[in-house]
Amino acid sequence: MNTAWFTEFWANYQTPIHVVLILLIAVIGRALLLVSVRRVVSGVVSGVKSEAKAVAEDTESPLVKARVVQRTKTIGSVLSNFITWGIALITVTMVLNELGVQVGALIAGAGILGAAVGFGAQSLVRDLISGLFIVFEDQYGVGDVVDLGEVKGAIEAVGLRVTQVRDVEGTLWYVRNGEIARVGNRSQGFSRVIVDLSFDPTVDVENAKTAMIGATNSVAKSKAFGQLLIGPAEVWGIQALSGDALVIRLVQQVSPKAVDDVAREIRAALVLELKKAKLSLASNGNSFTVNLKK
Repeated sequence: MNTAWFTEFWANYQTPIHVVLILLIAVIGRALLLVSVRRVVSGVVSGVKSEAKAVAEDTESPLVKARVVQRTKTIGSVLSNFITWGIALITVTMVLNELGVQVGALIAGAGILGAAVGFGAQSLVRDLISGLFIVFEDQYGVGDVVDLGEVKGAIEAVGLRVTQVRDVEGTLWYVRNGEIARVGNRSQGFSRVIVDLSFDPTVDVENAKTAMIGATNSVAKSKAFGQLLIGPAEVWGIQALSGDALVIRLVQQVSPKAVDDVAREIRAALVLELKKAKLSLASNGNSFTVNLKK
């Protein structure tokens, strides 16, 4: 058999064939990897949604599962971008090598350029790395009420570079992830409603405690708010004492979904209970409510 034609064809078109094969393998490899990532993400999301239906009576599970879905999709997006750029870089390097370009010199030049760009874009790199850790560690998610230092409010979007926070006045803040030094999350697990009531120093402390517990018991019986309370209320006792006022602290552990609503309802119930018990607050005292996260 005469193979001279094949030898001549290979000698003339060896480089184009190698380039085409490299591109073909890169396209197929990228497609297979992206499909694998999407299947994993879809499997996690489908499993979470199915489990959410099975445990619909659990008031906390839908929030937790929504967070799992969000984190999975974000990580899937990051992996997809990493796969695309990684394969593109390897493919370009191999194609240039086949075309006879000195790849080593290009890599060295690209390294110097990358170092210069990286030095100038330190804040951007820091934002992206911080965003990855925020997502991986599940520090907060959409819907959480957080304290990020100078900004407090509800999370509306979590990106790799910025986090969007809506404060109580309705202002939407864009916070760079690299500038977030601390995170106080009021929506994970549970929160506490704390009410400090200032009474006259001569008040009957036991009657005051009974009235305060009675107020929370009436809220617990409410169909709208009872399911948001976690466990019985606690009176932690005398918080402060002076010649003008005696401060007693009431604490109620609640679901983090509607802390402010529960706090307002408890204060309203306290007004009624104090009237029934004929107890009045100190004339120069005050009461306040603070939400705490354990």
